[in-house]
Amino acid sequence: MKIGKVAESVLNRSVLKQIKLNQGMKMIDGASVGADCAIFEPFSGEKMCSSMQESLIRDKDDLYRLFHRVANNLACVGATKSVGVMVSLLLPEEMEEQDLQTYTKEMAIICKSLNMNIMGGQTNVSPDTKQMHVAVTGIAAIPDSSLCPHGKVLPGQDIVVSKWIALEGTALVAKVGRDRLKERYPLYLIDEGEAMKQQMSIVPEAAVAITSKVSGMHDVSEGGIFRALWEVAQRAGVGLNVDLKKIPIRQETVEICEFFQLNPYEMLSGGSLIMIAEDGEALVEALAQAQIPATVIGKITEGHDRVVTNEDETRFLDRPRTDEIYKMEELWK
Repeated sequence: MKIGKVAESVLNRSVLKQIKLNQGMKMIDGASVGADCAIFEPFSGEKMCSSMQESLIRDKDDLYRLFHRVANNLACVGATKSVGVMVSLLLPEEMEEQDLQTYTKEMAIICKSLNMNIMGGQTNVSPDTKQMHVAVTGIAAIPDSSLCPHGKVLPGQDIVVSKWIALEGTALVAKVGRDRLKERYPLYLIDEGEAMKQQMSIVPEAAVAITSKVSGMHDVSEGGIFRALWEVAQRAGVGLNVDLKKIPIRQETVEICEFFQLNPYEMLSGGSLIMIAEDGEALVEALAQAQIPATVIGKITEGHDRVVTNEDETRFLDRPRTDEIYKMEELWK
């Protein structure tokens, strides 16, 4: 394609035609040629929130993770329903229009599954990029009854984690490391690891947590559970005490991480949500009724010590480090 903004015919045919707006948000003026701003009408008595994520895109799985990260971030403050997104595409000169159309269709499919509305954005071609780059900005309205702002976390409250840690990282490693993993493990274990990408959304558990009146939520993403726990404590100005043995982790994750010598507690964990609650066991029961597994892993404490116990051993959380996933050179070739 030609450098600069994509041609109007290409934009109409391979981008705008692929976008199917949902009905969750009243659009006054949405995506169209020459439109640089979308206009929508939120419901009355609501707050607005936004979140932005960006990524280089190698395949459809990268798009899937990108849009889920935006949805997960918004869900953590109470926006679990209709979301509008602005999408910016920066394309390599060598990219064919058919590829653009394929990716745009995939974005529309992902957004429909997440109750997202693609409101507009930018589509440009650059000679300086060799790989497609996508930035997604999500905008949502939050009813006052669902608002879950940060800062309500207090000592004595329980720390609850949904599903299992390192789901996103396990899926990535299982995919790119499949050939090497086959040398040791049966195919079903590798397939189970790769299928973990299907559990990346934390929107369902966030919706349950909101009705259970949690004090705070934080999605576990880059840097893993250790980074997420650190960030929860740092933001609230509190300490915490967590039992390592109680942090939920799948056996497939243990095996795959062991093979590549990766620490699953410091690895991409999209699909897992930290929730702070007065009664953690009651929250776990409410989540179980929605068929979402969850575990109480510790408590918020006074002071600033971030303690992790492992039977008779005690350690303090270090400042967050680079995600373990970056040790997988296969991912970045």
